[in-house]
Amino acid sequence: MKLDGSRPIWVQLVDDFRRRIVSGRWPPGAKIPSVRELATDAGVNPNTVQRALSELDRAGLTVTERTAGRFVTTDVTVVAAVRHRLATATTDTYIETVAAMGMDLGETTELLQQRWSIHGGPTPGDAS
Repeated sequence: MKLDGSRPIWVQLVDDFRRRIVSGRWPPGAKIPSVRELATDAGVNPNTVQRALSELDRAGLTVTERTAGRFVTTDVTVVAAVRHRLATATTDTYIETVAAMGMDLGETTELLQQRWSIHGGPTPGDAS
């Protein structure tokens, strides 16, 4: 993970961990690596990781079991809602950007379709 100096590190970690959950990299019910392990991997202070994980707990994306550690929620509706919220925000930003460049819906749709296939996203009718 590449950290950006313009935003607090813990916020960037929340964003990264949230993406891991909504993408399925950390699937529902999966045990999350320890605070120390995550801190070492990110090159940050364990307290910073703990703050980020506490935010995920607060959002209902993770649950802590005292003796077993921290796990991704098994409530797939929570994960789906967060995924939808993130996708909506990203889409809104994209629309605002391309609209400001003077692109219309047709041009934007064509561009999305071209880029989608380049980046390996599933297409309508795919089983994935």
